[in-house]
Amino acid sequence: MKPAIAPSLKNVLAKIGRPSDTPFVPDEFQKQALAEIKQNDCLVIAPTGSGKTWIAREAILSIMNKGGRAWYASPLKALSNSKWVEFGLHFDPENVGIITGDTRENTEAPIIVGTTEILRNQLYDAMHQGLDLNCDLVILDEAHFLGDADRGVVWEEIMIYLPVRVNLLLLSATIGNGDDIAAWLASIRNKTCTVVREEKRPVPLYPMFLHPSGCLHPFLDGKKAGSAVCEFLKRDRHRQSRRPPDYAGIIRVLERFNLLPAIFFLKSRAECDAALTCRAGLPPLKDNDAFADDLYDLLERFPSLGRHRQLKTLRSAGLAAHHGGQLPAWKLLVEEMMNRGHLRVIFATTTIAAGVNFPARTIVLFNSDQFNGHDFAALSATEFRQMTGRAGRRGQDKIGFMLAVQGRFMDLGHIKEMLSAVPEDIKSQLKNDFAMVLNLMLSQTPADVKKIFEKSLAAWQQNNIDYHGKSAADMLWKDFSLHLKFLHQEGFVNAAGKLTDDGRWAARLRLDYPLLVAECLRENAFPVDNERLLAAMVAVFAYDRDDEIHLATAELPHKLMAALRKMLVAVRPMSRKLQAAGFQSPKLYPSAGVAMYYWASGRSWDDVIKTTGIAEGDMATLVLRTGDNLRQIASLKDTHPETAACAMRAREAILREPVLFL
Repeated sequence: MKPAIAPSLKNVLAKIGRPSDTPFVPDEFQKQALAEIKQNDCLVIAPTGSGKTWIAREAILSIMNKGGRAWYASPLKALSNSKWVEFGLHFDPENVGIITGDTRENTEAPIIVGTTEILRNQLYDAMHQGLDLNCDLVILDEAHFLGDADRGVVWEEIMIYLPVRVNLLLLSATIGNGDDIAAWLASIRNKTCTVVREEKRPVPLYPMFLHPSGCLHPFLDGKKAGSAVCEFLKRDRHRQSRRPPDYAGIIRVLERFNLLPAIFFLKSRAECDAALTCRAGLPPLKDNDAFADDLYDLLERFPSLGRHRQLKTLRSAGLAAHHGGQLPAWKLLVEEMMNRGHLRVIFATTTIAAGVNFPARTIVLFNSDQFNGHDFAALSATEFRQMTGRAGRRGQDKIGFMLAVQGRFMDLGHIKEMLSAVPEDIKSQLKNDFAMVLNLMLSQTPADVKKIFEKSLAAWQQNNIDYHGKSAADMLWKDFSLHLKFLHQEGFVNAAGKLTDDGRWAARLRLDYPLLVAECLRENAFPVDNERLLAAMVAVFAYDRDDEIHLATAELPHKLMAALRKMLVAVRPMSRKLQAAGFQSPKLYPSAGVAMYYWASGRSWDDVIKTTGIAEGDMATLVLRTGDNLRQIASLKDTHPETAACAMRAREAILREPVLFL
């Protein structure tokens, strides 16, 4: 691959450089949004990096100056952690607290940062206790998650339950039907919700195409595909070579024309890790004192990463992989090194685009599809914007680039369409589950719940946009009634439609499968004197992958296997009843419990990973989810004091480095 450029790119590449430093002056959309949120609700739709966080900070400051409190909610623990640090530096640490499933610090501070699930749970508690939420402003970051198939229900619940006096600030880069969302909010909250839009990217994006020869071409010629792209549109992409891309050659092309740093979006974790071998075809990084000093500081902060298998590649070649199979601490180190300008390339999976915090000068696309949790589907306009939003660093780049590379999984025609496509409309994802039904029954009558469904986004969209089909509110109510009937049959709800004693404590189990965990408590299947066994048993319910962990050893402790067998026997009747009634009952993987038992028993991290074969990131996720589940069980100290105390000890046993590092 020989680095070259089409003549028409010379003037474009001449724009590369750092913009001159100028005093910060807020844009008109920022000033408008700030004025609106002081009076009413506001939805801000603006590109990544355009300054939505500035609006949030100024709105928080306005509330603090009046002696009020603010809640900043994000969809990811990693984003919550980074905002906690950022706001701590801006507002002073004593003014900022954090609440996530595994971290609780300074919870009485005037500014709380946390995950949306925690905020929703606080609203459940406030409704149950008949109290007002101790907050004067709520900010929902990444508000397009309202349309997420799995978690959108949490966003919608917050918007429905939030007291009207609390102003709501929604931030997103990718909502197609913002006016509809605002109109729905205005209809249920009886106050104006203003939509503030900004279309202009803070750093312009220029799309390019890489010819296999190594020559860079414009992707577009006006609004049409460029000539080099047209040539490949005529070819059958499925007959492309199955060999992996020449990553080293591509990096040399980008380096030759000053287009680094870059993010290479790849299809899988394995591809990201395998791509690191391209360092053999690259010259090593030049000695750099700032690089060495910053890496030293980060390794002092995360000492367990000193033996990380990919550290040598990062140090010698400035390359790193970043995906869900890695430790949170490693991903944070990679992000910090990228943000400080020390890395050439990060190889990342496309699914991580929404959560990354490391913009680059160039993003490189090898695929036009993405894994959606079930199979591979063509990139949506929203997903494409999330990825291209990482191209161009505000304050560091005058221009950002997208580079498309032809291959078996690259449909250049689809990429051309996405360059001008608008984000998809958000549709309601409100649905019932047993945790939601139990918590609503703590504070609402069935008639109240029916009114909640009539206020849902699903009902509004049907009444105002789509008049066809069965009533959305009636369908939600019918499904709720089926859940309620099952809870009555199992003794969680009485004949009068009120929660029984069991129902009241089960409502505090805000888990994926509260009835199965509740059944273990009813049947005394959980130990009260062995935190290692309890951590193992709870991990089986917390494990959220759909594949078995293949253990490298067949010799398992008898006590552990007996405990797991007892638990599975205890939940089997409930699982069968759930399935017979048409509800989902998960497939349980005891191997997840074995992995957690090893970790809770004090084995080293490396030993657990080697013995179980589980990816580090997946094990870290399992530990954090298990810790969150144990926290819910620990909240039952008034009804199950011994099990609750054991759950607290189990949390302490598993929440340690390298998983918990803050």
